Amino acid sequence: MNWGIAAKPKIPEYFPREKESRKVREFKRREEEILESSLALFKTHGEDKITVEVIADSVGIGKGTIYKHFKSKSDIYLRLLGKYEQDLKSLLETEDFSDPESIWRSYFGFRMGDPEQAILFGRLEEKLVKDGQYQEAVKIIHDVRSENMEILAKLVSKRIDSGKLEPVPAYFHLSASWALVHGALALHQSDYFRNYIEDKEAFFEFLLQIGMRMGNLGQTGYAPQGDQEGPTAETPVEPGKA
Repeated sequence: MNWGIAAKPKIPEYFPREKESRKVREFKRREEEILESSLALFKTHGEDKITVEVIADSVGIGKGTIYKHFKSKSDIYLRLLGKYEQDLKSLLETEDFSDPESIWRSYFGFRMGDPEQAILFGRLEEKLVKDGQYQEAVKIIHDVRSENMEILAKLVSKRIDSGKLEPVPAYFHLSASWALVHGALALHQSDYFRNYIEDKEAFFEFLLQIGMRMGNLGQTGYAPQGDQEGPTAETPVEPGKA
């Protein structure tokens, strides 16, 4: 053994991996910047008026750098829509299901808290569906949405079983909530109603309260056919016979 010659220090193997992880972190950070800038531009000016060059300029990078992250503007649409559904999923998974009011407030707040974004995403999804070449990618987004609806459906079912909600299929309640949200977005899109509704903040809170209590037991008098002798949704009362 040659004690007189210092052994050559061995470079730890983790150094290259650490350098690579920094590159990955930088890549992801730049990607988030592109998505954030794209979303802001789409909301302000409309997606049709925004080109890849405009997005690149807003981030302070070259057009070619955009294409290192996204194949096209439609690819940006997909990522924004996917992130939206994933963010809702994360929200629902961290909510305390022992407090139904809290989770419904969070759900309606998420859906109606940024009307411009929700309206934009509706347009983007419609464009991608009509395009036809993004069926698989759109299906992945819809799968996440279905998971979110399943989380909410379980909560609805628990509240039905406890006698809090009308005893109808859970999807009745979820579809009614969806309709309320999209009705609110339609109001927001209407020039007339934007001017007609003077106190928009109070109106939003009013809608929020309706959404959280919509479908409570006794609101509709609905019962599945055969569950009660009185009139049901399937057997409406004729005029003069109430």
